[in-house]
Amino acid sequence: MWGDLSIALVCSAISLDCLSKLHHCYLIDLKLYILSADKIDSHVLSSIIDFTIRIDCGGSSNFTNEFNQTWIADQFYTGGIKVQLPDQQKFKFSQEKTLRSFPITGGKKNCYEVGVPNGVYYVRMFFVYDNYDNETHAPSFDVSIEGTVVFSWGSEAWTEDNIKFGAYSDVFTPIEDSVATICFYSIGTDSPLVGALELVQVDPNCYNKVLHENILLVNYGRFTGGSSSFGAGMSKETDITGRAWDTDLDFTQSAANRVVLTTDQGIKNANRAPNYFPMYLYQRAHTLSYEDTLEFLLPIDPKLDYMLWFHFAEIDPKISASRQRVFDIVVSGKIVFHNVDIYKEVGNYAVYDLQFTARNLTNATLSVKLVPHTGAPLISGLENYALLPKEVPTDPIDVKAMRAIKRSLLIPERMGWNGDPCAPQNWDAWEGVTCNHGESKEILILTHLNLSNNLIKGGIPEGLGKGLLRVVDLSFNQLSGPIPRSLSSSNLRTVLLNGNRLSGEVSEALYSIGVTGGYVNLSDNDALCGVPSLPACSLLWEGSHMSIGSKVAIAFGVIAGVALTLVAAYIIIKRKNSEDYKFGLPHKLASSGRGTRYNRQKSRPKYEGDSSPYVRNIFNRSGY
Repeated sequence: MWGDLSIALVCSAISLDCLSKLHHCYLIDLKLYILSADKIDSHVLSSIIDFTIRIDCGGSSNFTNEFNQTWIADQFYTGGIKVQLPDQQKFKFSQEKTLRSFPITGGKKNCYEVGVPNGVYYVRMFFVYDNYDNETHAPSFDVSIEGTVVFSWGSEAWTEDNIKFGAYSDVFTPIEDSVATICFYSIGTDSPLVGALELVQVDPNCYNKVLHENILLVNYGRFTGGSSSFGAGMSKETDITGRAWDTDLDFTQSAANRVVLTTDQGIKNANRAPNYFPMYLYQRAHTLSYEDTLEFLLPIDPKLDYMLWFHFAEIDPKISASRQRVFDIVVSGKIVFHNVDIYKEVGNYAVYDLQFTARNLTNATLSVKLVPHTGAPLISGLENYALLPKEVPTDPIDVKAMRAIKRSLLIPERMGWNGDPCAPQNWDAWEGVTCNHGESKEILILTHLNLSNNLIKGGIPEGLGKGLLRVVDLSFNQLSGPIPRSLSSSNLRTVLLNGNRLSGEVSEALYSIGVTGGYVNLSDNDALCGVPSLPACSLLWEGSHMSIGSKVAIAFGVIAGVALTLVAAYIIIKRKNSEDYKFGLPHKLASSGRGTRYNRQKSRPKYEGDSSPYVRNIFNRSGY
């Protein structure tokens, strides 16, 4: 009684820090989809709520396009500049007319960091060069998502069409830390760029739950058997997961006798969880005018494995029984599905999908053939995804500490401290950071931090030194304040803080690093105290902070000072009442204060014995 039902309720909303850890406000699309076919049961009726955000990189204002998609002005980036493309009229969609460029002066690594709910996401990006900088040289750069390199834009990727008109690239990825981190890394001195960024939350069980296995799915070809492209943001025939489907003309070797079948009749089992393959996909099909092999050639990277999804629906009214259309599916010369008979399996006007994983490939082109036994083969669509293992991330404790350092010390942009400090591993780590595998090989750890000679200001944040850091070198900067207790970690073997403006008590634990075979240098600082070869700390210091007693004493001192001031003011007023009302000449009043003024000269305190605030043989003035 329900028939084929497809209902989409789309709402625009403002998120005020409720879905973002980044404390920004932004527009989102919040979609509630209710999708069903002929019956109402748990397999047919599905409801999903997904988080979607679309960023017009380089754009200055929000807009809603002809497909009712909300795009927001450029934000959530760590650096770079906005660029207006010179020939905007040739681009069909508004989000394609601007881009964000990341000049090398802002560091080799820049990112978008977008607060999102944890889950599985479809991420799509648009890239175009169009000679915007008059350099006639398209930039070379890598793109990573969640610390894993997913795209490499080099000379092979920048075809003439891609340079002039741009190209979309997409990937399915899990996000587990409530922040989607998409980073761009310069190859050489080129400036990475991006024109648009979309994140669409999808069903976590999509594509056979492969995304639960620390795998990313990178699109190496997704096409329809129809005569034109369709999908989210490309046509009124949409795909609720955000996917776009290209025409197969660029992949097929059978264009001469190609026939496209179409129907408006509903397709049973379309739009179902967890993949939500759209009904429009199955209402179009590529077949041949006579019985012949239908072949597709897919460009790939043979070092990776690939997941192939084959989509079929028998929409030819001439096929009314089994064994009227039968064919084999051959991948790289091997039969992977034998005697495929769509009508026999599901009848007509119904979804029939097959999935195969191709491994141990040797060629840069993957051959897919539909070889007929009876009748001409038919296909509605094909997807080819590279199975990309997620790279090992940096220890979250180290990441938290490094981000605190970045905030506290105002690390210069040129150092590229964005994204994961250590991943991807084939990129350089953050400048001044050395990383290694942990014992389990499932996580990366920071072992060395060298930020010496960078004119960094501020205080050293508490937490630095925790984890498995072995060496910390913050020498010859402009750091001030106390030394945090965390820099006394038992894992540290070298701590270099010389040439700064640090003050306060040095802990016994930090001192012991130098005594037990490590190396500590605290020379040339303002006023450190508390361990051998340094002066004793005054009562004002307790640990690395002012003691409670000193705070109380200062409070009493302030109160006493205020009281004395009030008494003095009272006496002066009394005297004025008896004498000053004579209105003496100004020079007489001024002369009465002669000899009461004094100058206080600042001087560096002299310490008994050695005047230099360092411990001999441990806090070595000469550095390292």
